Amino acid sequence: MPILVTGATGTVGRSLVRQLLEAGQQVRALTRTPEKAALPPEVELVRGDFGDPASLAPAFRGVERMHLVAIDGYGPLTTGAEITELAERAGVRRLTHLGHNDPSAPDDDPMEADHRALHRVIEGSSLEWTHVFPGEFMANTLDWAPSIQAESVVRAPFGGWTNAMVHEADIAAILTAALLEEGHAGHTYWPTGPEPVRRAEAVRLIGEAIGREVRFIELTPEQAREEWRDAYPPEVIEWFLQLGDSLNDAEVPISPDVEKVTGRPGRAFAQWAVDHADDFR
Repeated sequence: MPILVTGATGTVGRSLVRQLLEAGQQVRALTRTPEKAALPPEVELVRGDFGDPASLAPAFRGVERMHLVAIDGYGPLTTGAEITELAERAGVRRLTHLGHNDPSAPDDDPMEADHRALHRVIEGSSLEWTHVFPGEFMANTLDWAPSIQAESVVRAPFGGWTNAMVHEADIAAILTAALLEEGHAGHTYWPTGPEPVRRAEAVRLIGEAIGREVRFIELTPEQAREEWRDAYPPEVIEWFLQLGDSLNDAEVPISPDVEKVTGRPGRAFAQWAVDHADDFR
């Protein structure tokens, strides 16, 4: 039976598709635009739209295991509850859920409320569910690619912003294990990278990977608001700034979950920079 992957053309989704194929699995990918998916030819492409849950019925046929991406753009997937219920009725048995959860925030926090509602739906279903709530993606630094390509410069606030960023391949490895192995049902994983990395250091490591110096120019919060004004919604910008301020030269926890699930340490940012060097050249 095929494994259904939603979000298959996203950062984690592409890695998940590749790892499932390498494990000898049949993969069915849900996408709004199959003609633009650019996935391996052995992947079965099915057209569907999260905004119209009824359009997803063909994707669920003959599927017992699926992966649900519960973040649409920069907000929660508000149709996630309908999609979960549709999957349950269609006979899906096992579900991995890539989502968001800030345990320090209350249920009614604007950034959390819809996510928490979906968590409750998933946990109250008959599905063998596994939540995966990653730390910050290393791939978020791809936002710097245009300025690095053009000027060998990164302009951002909080050069001391410190986080244990996680490689998308390590997130996908946890999802692959939860889809293919027993023993992960009812578990929540919080993968991070293996070490804390400061923003300014990440810029230096990208420069090493591409073979030229890349300068970090630190912006004030006001300058950052202007820089990001056309890229992100205002509430996301303010969330970024609050998060960056709290993480500036902070001590951050390292999760053991990548090694616990996969049996090997997570990939370091220096490795990610080498893996993605062509994106910055």
